[in-house]
Amino acid sequence: MDILLAHAYFLHEDAHERQVMKPYPPLGILYLSSYLKKAGFSVGVFDGTFQQMSDFEAALNAHQPSVVGVYVNMMTKRRALQMIALCAARGVPVVVGGPDPRYYAAQYLRHGAWVVVHGEGEQALEELIPALVKHGRSRLHEVAGISHLDAEGRLAETAPRPQLADLSAHPWPDREAIDLPQYMRVWKDHHGHSSISVIQSRGCPYTCKWCSHSVYGNTHRRRTPEDAADELLWIRDTYQPDRIWYADDVFAINHRWLFAYAGALKQRGVRIPFECISRADRLTEPVIALLKEMGCFRLWNGSESGSQKILDAMQRRVDAADVRHKTHLLQQAGIETGMFIMLGYKGETIADLVETVQHLKASSPDVFLTTVAYPIKGTPYYAEVEADILTRGAWEDTADRDLTIAGRPSRRFYSFATRWMVSEVALNRAQRSGGVPLKRRAKLWLNARIGWAGMMLTQHEREARGVPLSAANGYAVS
Repeated sequence: MDILLAHAYFLHEDAHERQVMKPYPPLGILYLSSYLKKAGFSVGVFDGTFQQMSDFEAALNAHQPSVVGVYVNMMTKRRALQMIALCAARGVPVVVGGPDPRYYAAQYLRHGAWVVVHGEGEQALEELIPALVKHGRSRLHEVAGISHLDAEGRLAETAPRPQLADLSAHPWPDREAIDLPQYMRVWKDHHGHSSISVIQSRGCPYTCKWCSHSVYGNTHRRRTPEDAADELLWIRDTYQPDRIWYADDVFAINHRWLFAYAGALKQRGVRIPFECISRADRLTEPVIALLKEMGCFRLWNGSESGSQKILDAMQRRVDAADVRHKTHLLQQAGIETGMFIMLGYKGETIADLVETVQHLKASSPDVFLTTVAYPIKGTPYYAEVEADILTRGAWEDTADRDLTIAGRPSRRFYSFATRWMVSEVALNRAQRSGGVPLKRRAKLWLNARIGWAGMMLTQHEREARGVPLSAANGYAVS
């Protein structure tokens, strides 16, 4: 076998995801597989989602690949390093790619990887596989778009590689290389319906400071509407999914493409209920009506904050009032709304948190998810707070989301803040809708008060220890 493609996500090890149970296949390595097979390589795929590390060892022993390619993100780094070590013990060259390795290339290479691919991996692997087999490490300087260690053990980075210009010239992801029906069964067993993911574009041109563009850069490239519709027709006829998840960063970004895609689906008689992510500024009444007609049942919006000050600091390029307005338009059209909320961004105060709660009350999304901002290396946000980052443990045992920032409230503070926010918004909804038992409303009120009191307590404890929140670094909570 020329190459074994793998990812390091093991569902059984993730307590949160086991509770949620909404797994999707690793489309990235499935795209690599179909591309390399078309180029004439012998390719295997190790999908670790429902497996264990011992299964990866068995795959190495069974296939004896000439090269192993491992996709890595910050959540899978620890297990990826174990996979790299297993390959190194067998003398198998390892190529790593994905969002995490690009800016930690030296660390991955010194932990056993031979090559770190920058950006898209299709053409890089097409060139790397024969180079590694024929010349080992000696000719890596001739391959564009990678990092490697030179003969003296120093980090070397080659010239950038152009991105794929025509996504529709690319074969569809190699879904038949994995047990896709198992994913569908898990969805059906836990949620009563099956779901399959697709992606019709690559990249996002927006400038949100905290968002990583390490794989696709700030580009946005789309497949042709006809190619995208042909794939969905094939998926429908082959797997009969109940729902589709569009994994595009901003599904409704290009209106001309969206209307053409909707027309191509209609010509093929394809209409599968779906959910997607978009931005408020890319939603108009005609676009919302079209999404509903196409089968959109839920749209996720990266609201992030209800404070315009924080949105502007993020360079989010959205207006909080417009987010609320578009949320109402979606709901009026019969489309469920979801929001992503980010707490703890630089400069955020309790007043900003209060604005976010008021924003959520006013917009009343059907569901919202919260996270605490963390600096991802390579982003403008990381550069802004780098001097204040406090490392926690060795690199191989931590991820970017584990980093703490000096001067920012504690994780305990944000745990209370989340409790307050979720309960306060739920209480407001219960009071407006009516019909909610008094006991339930009392519980929500109590949880909201506990959350608020906990926020105040952690702030006062910090001040009592003589460690005031630094207004200088922008994390004042007062």
